[in-house]
Amino acid sequence: MDTTLEVLTKRRSRREAHRQWPDEVKARIVSESLRPGVTVNEVAERHGLKANHLSSWRTLARQGKLVLPEPEDAVEFAAMVIDMPAPEPPAARQISRAEIVVGSVTIRLEEGASAARIAAIARALAATI
Repeated sequence: MDTTLEVLTKRRSRREAHRQWPDEVKARIVSESLRPGVTVNEVAERHGLKANHLSSWRTLARQGKLVLPEPEDAVEFAAMVIDMPAPEPPAARQISRAEIVVGSVTIRLEEGASAARIAAIARALAATI
């Protein structure tokens, strides 16, 4: 038979009772909330707690400030397979270059040549023809 010890004290600023939970009880409740298929809200309601209060205890457990009891059930591990995707080959950059062909002469302009540069080459070629 499980027993729970609750200590009620009076707050100095208010007249309402304040529960203090022993660490062993907190740890047992947190452990119960970590079981598969159980929600924090269910466990908190079952023990008369607010869900955010239980969540703060769970945070303490994650930080190592609240030591949890050993699990009652045997811990099972599942195999995990990580499939690394094959790296994609670098995409070949398509270079678009303007070409000016006059007879047997081909002039290839650099990528991104300005309109002024192309016009200057065209004028120079026109002067030689």
